[in-house]
Amino acid sequence: MANPSKTPMSRALQRRENVAGYLFMLPSLIFFLGFVIIPMFICIITSLTETNMTDPGLFGQFIGLRNFGNLFQDEIFLKGLKNTFLIVIVSVPAVCGFSLWVSSAIYKLKGPVLSAFRCIFYLPVVTGSVAVTVVWKWMYDNYTGILNGVLKSTGLVEKGINWLGDPKTAIWCIILILFTTSVGQPIVLYVSALGNVDQTLVEAAQVDGATDLQVFWKIKWAQMMPTTLYILVITTINSFQCFALIQLLTQGGPNHSTDTVMYYIYYTAFKLTEQVGHFGYANAMGVVLAIFIGALSAVQFKLAKEK
Repeated sequence: MANPSKTPMSRALQRRENVAGYLFMLPSLIFFLGFVIIPMFICIITSLTETNMTDPGLFGQFIGLRNFGNLFQDEIFLKGLKNTFLIVIVSVPAVCGFSLWVSSAIYKLKGPVLSAFRCIFYLPVVTGSVAVTVVWKWMYDNYTGILNGVLKSTGLVEKGINWLGDPKTAIWCIILILFTTSVGQPIVLYVSALGNVDQTLVEAAQVDGATDLQVFWKIKWAQMMPTTLYILVITTINSFQCFALIQLLTQGGPNHSTDTVMYYIYYTAFKLTEQVGHFGYANAMGVVLAIFIGALSAVQFKLAKEK
């Protein structure tokens, strides 16, 4: 007897379904090709050239790997790279750890109470970055800022701290803002992940005498690993691409203490008026940044699989 799945009618129907599916995907594929894939290849090619706004055409003079060699002799780029890694190393574990702690505390709440907590923590995510930055800029103000006001009123300081004007504190102020605007999505994801943990395994472990810590580490944490991996990768990418806060608050100052690779790319491509925008050099930075992001994401995937 012939297998119904192998009949010509079934194959024709499958082809029609495949064609219909690809047609629905076509607008997104065109957008992805035109605004992601093609610009990515242009970035790689121009990173090997000396290109600026005065050059006719898309590509300038080919110079090979000279841009990449100059990068690691550029003190500003190296300082921006150091600041970028500092932001990633501090903010990613802090965001993931805090989100997991908050989620573990609220996921058993019911109805409006849980929804209220979700809304409170997620609100900075959906609020415009400019609005959030303006509020934080007022909080950091030397004279009228709420932080200095609280410290003065409690007697901890006599004179207001120049939070964004001091190289020792400016980068930590940026990290604090990035932290507060990054925890909303992980908390929502972790709450959902904890709610989907197989309770029969939890109850069986508790009957066998497992402690709360053992139940969390051996059962809950293992089942939340896909969610954790997603949060780690997304938070890492967002931390590497920190730009808006720098542009709106410090413009890389004071004395390049808050420069990041993303901000230096923008500064090199559009602000270096004496070179009328050094696109090739800026794109070389972009390629290096993409390599670092890809390598770190690959390490995170490998470690997650070993768990």
